[in-house]
Amino acid sequence: MNCWETLGIEPTSDRRQIQQAYEQQLKFATGDDADKLLQAYREATGEAPAAVPERTTSEPGASRPAPTESRVAEPGEPLGANEGQVVREVVIQVKALLNDSRRSADAGIWEAILCEPPADKPAIRGEIARLLEPQVRPMAENGSLAAPVAQFLGQWFDWPGLEAQPEPEHFRNFPEPEDAARAEDEQSPQMVNFWPAVIGWIVALAVLAMFFSGMGGG
Repeated sequence: MNCWETLGIEPTSDRRQIQQAYEQQLKFATGDDADKLLQAYREATGEAPAAVPERTTSEPGASRPAPTESRVAEPGEPLGANEGQVVREVVIQVKALLNDSRRSADAGIWEAILCEPPADKPAIRGEIARLLEPQVRPMAENGSLAAPVAQFLGQWFDWPGLEAQPEPEHFRNFPEPEDAARAEDEQSPQMVNFWPAVIGWIVALAVLAMFFSGMGGG
């Protein structure tokens, strides 16, 4: 995974966009993920580690641009340039998330990426759903994604059939404790009844042997 995939944006020389992407991804990162983001920031900007901004900063150039009053497209209308850029950034973030099996199992991270304004607007959400559906929906349907993630995607993108995904079979290789105890209880009476029968047959055979031995001696 290169630095742009880690940051969740397309290659750019816009330092403010790189910084915003870094801060956005840092919201979900812990431990090793934060270190990977730091390295990606350095590769994208060429700055030394000490120059990388923290999660919050008061530098004028580091603040997010003020929201504009531009009109958001309605569902079915062509998206504007800004809206198209939002769609591309979200799709890149999702594809980067799919490369991390641990983070992709966390429904909270999916929600943070897909539900953050303006990605939650119906027109933008619909375009994101259209672009992700060929890859992400089959993964949700065949159990490649965790059940909470599949359920969230089904509700968020209105994908039928994902509201209550069954638990994949490979997650149930071992019996539940209750099932094991029940099976043991069911087998115990059979074992208890088995030994008296064996002892009875042994005694009967011994008696028969003695009887025939006596007849032979007579």
